[in-house]
Amino acid sequence: MKYISTRGGIDPIDFSDSVMMGLATDGGLILPENIPTVSEDTLKHWARLPYQDLALEVMKLFASDISEELLEDLIKRSYSTFDHAEVTPVVEFGDLYILELFHGPTYAFKDVALQFLGNLFSHLLSQKGSFMNILGATSGDTGSAAIYGVKGKDNIDIFILHPHGRVSPIQALQMTTVEDENVFNLAIEGNFDDCQTVVKTIFNDLDFKNTYRLGAVNSINWARVLAQVVYYIYAALKLREAGTEDPIHFSVPTGNFGDIFAGFVAREITGDLIGRLILATNENNILTRFVLEGRYQKGKVVPTLSPSMDIQVASNFERYLYYLFGRDGKIVKLTMDEFSRTGIITIDKEQLCLVRKTFSSASINQDETVDTIRRFYKRYSYVIDPHTAVGVAAAQRLRAELPPGPIVCLATAHPAKFPGAVRKAIGREPQRPYGLQGLEGKKQRYKVLPPNVDEVKKYIKSVGLKDL
Repeated sequence: MKYISTRGGIDPIDFSDSVMMGLATDGGLILPENIPTVSEDTLKHWARLPYQDLALEVMKLFASDISEELLEDLIKRSYSTFDHAEVTPVVEFGDLYILELFHGPTYAFKDVALQFLGNLFSHLLSQKGSFMNILGATSGDTGSAAIYGVKGKDNIDIFILHPHGRVSPIQALQMTTVEDENVFNLAIEGNFDDCQTVVKTIFNDLDFKNTYRLGAVNSINWARVLAQVVYYIYAALKLREAGTEDPIHFSVPTGNFGDIFAGFVAREITGDLIGRLILATNENNILTRFVLEGRYQKGKVVPTLSPSMDIQVASNFERYLYYLFGRDGKIVKLTMDEFSRTGIITIDKEQLCLVRKTFSSASINQDETVDTIRRFYKRYSYVIDPHTAVGVAAAQRLRAELPPGPIVCLATAHPAKFPGAVRKAIGREPQRPYGLQGLEGKKQRYKVLPPNVDEVKKYIKSVGLKDL
């Protein structure tokens, strides 16, 4: 399997090189040259596998330059840190299913990818005798998951930018209380889009990127998307084994388009197994407007109770455009260049029909989010976090217009990470798991900076790893 750029400007590279490159050197995002499809017999075999073994079967289709023995070891070490034997269990609640993705060390779905990516980085750097400065932006959960994936590892420093005061207090504390000396938190005076713009701009400075050997942990890194593909297939096969014959739909709380793009890849791999992907947004609904109107237009970021989705520019959206535009990198480049100038992408009616064959979408406001948490708890005595509530509410709203088939809602974070929203809904805060207890009493370490590329570069130069 070789890898290319959405903008068509790089020669095909191996999986390992794609992991180290992160953002393609032509400014695009990295994708496999093709997405393999598997047979019904293969799916029947996969359905009997535990999560770790399924991960190996899926990932080895895309990581052909890594031995199966090594890949198996990386996977087993990565998911040994999870507190549930199934890694991502599926739980039934009436006419919906919840895919619990919060059993990793930071209690968010990002752990599924970043525990694996941290171990993969460590192996590749050891093999090359090299070092890496990881640079990433977070709207909440990516930061702590990335930090926990690489903290204390040799030859890796990590710099995480988060919007100062715009992530939940628990999310901030999970990042800023980590004591390992290779961890650097940058609190940026702006919103997540500002953080993401700084990171992308720095990655596009190829001299700086190469000199400081920058690595990407945001979902611009293909390995993150690949790791997330597994749990869509795992959940769908669980329901198929339980007797479901119809395609399985998934409702995905969406901000940056990385998680739902993993669902798109899983859908391509498995044929008719997966049905519609419900793109669930909060008031920052640029992606819902795209699905409903065929117009992708930047707006102002609105702070909400689901802060990890408070995003206007979805960095992974370009990957989907590559397929929508017939895998034509030149058209993707022209489109993204135009978007940089105007802030608008418009598609025609034929393309919009293609979008709607794969995606449905709904935008859920904050009152609906709180009401959904309250109703779900009242009916099932089960607490969901505000992001998950957006996905549940979208699934309930759109059910009537979907083809027959069960709906799996992705539970992207433990509710204890968002105590304020939960308290507003059910009158009390959820019980914290052990790993989230006592954070307020710990010393915090972070640097406040403006959303300025030169200031962030200057900081990396002053403390980051470099050649002697």
